[in-house]
Amino acid sequence: MDYSQLFEQRYSVRAYERREVEPDKLRRVLEAFIIAPTAANRQPIGLVIMQTKGHEADLKRVYAADWFTSQAPYVLVGCTLPDKAWVRRDGRNYADVDIAIAFDHLVMAATGEGLGTCWVGAFDPAAAREVFQLPEGVEPIVMTPLGYSADSPRPKLRKKFEQLIHQGRW
Repeated sequence: MDYSQLFEQRYSVRAYERREVEPDKLRRVLEAFIIAPTAANRQPIGLVIMQTKGHEADLKRVYAADWFTSQAPYVLVGCTLPDKAWVRRDGRNYADVDIAIAFDHLVMAATGEGLGTCWVGAFDPAAAREVFQLPEGVEPIVMTPLGYSADSPRPKLRKKFEQLIHQGRW
């Protein structure tokens, strides 16, 4: 599959088959997270992978949607370690950028493997810290279910090229 097809096929899945993900597919998706570039190659990131089965009540505390808590076989949590991240001269910490790059690699790899994902940022961070047993200094930033899609993509609504792309100056 070429990249343009991959980018077109990716969408936010909100219904999953109750079907296991093959271990080799799961491994390739997780390896995509690991090989992603980070600022100064610091890799101030981490990923928690939790099976949903048996953890539905805990996951509901984090984010209550059924498609998040019990349909897909896994929930993945992208975390940062801000104290370990590269910091630009003006003080801008790149931990959030690094996790976004790595998580996007993971999401695109999942799409390439025929799996579905949905970026979730509207979760309860305090509940996430507790449920995923995150140590101090580890920040939960983004989550996704991971599994086989049971729905279909809707048309993608995007701004026009000219609204987003600027030549030479804004």
